Amino acid sequence: MIQDIESALNGRLGKKDIDKVVEWTSHNPSNREKLLKLAFCDNVNVNSNALWCMTHLQKSNSQWLQSLQDFFIDSLLNEKVTSRKRMLLQLLRTLDYPAEDIRVDFLDFCMSKINSETEPYAIRCFSLYLAIKMCRHYPDLLSELKERISLLSREPLSPGLRCAIRKVQKEIQLLSKHPHDKAFEQKW
Repeated sequence: MIQDIESALNGRLGKKDIDKVVEWTSHNPSNREKLLKLAFCDNVNVNSNALWCMTHLQKSNSQWLQSLQDFFIDSLLNEKVTSRKRMLLQLLRTLDYPAEDIRVDFLDFCMSKINSETEPYAIRCFSLYLAIKMCRHYPDLLSELKERISLLSREPLSPGLRCAIRKVQKEIQLLSKHPHDKAFEQKW
């Protein structure tokens, strides 16, 4: 049982520590809100560890995380720290993006990161996964995404980015054959 969450998040965390925090938050809305507040506090150790723990909440707290989608997007668009950008993208990757709720600023962010050689591979991969989740609703956007992917073939890629490209290309191919069939929607 966690007595002082802020102290628990101030040190190094291992898998068991993260599991304890996830358990602490899973069935208690008040604890989830505390964790969210700590993920955006001024203490760098605490906020990074809290956000890292939040990336493990997805299955048990999906509705709560979905309700925070705009907040996470706003936070990402203003974030300067690369590791926090990566964790926010990881959180956002687990959420749903219905056609009527696509944020253009977020889609532009993701599309711009895919081909940015100055971004770490993880940010480029997560941006690619998120772009397909948003572009899947619109053929014109799918075409633009395909073009961005084709530009990637001109540069050396990490195995992780190559894997992400293959998965997204497979999804695009399925969407081309079955554009309105929900059964072909990938869960990334």
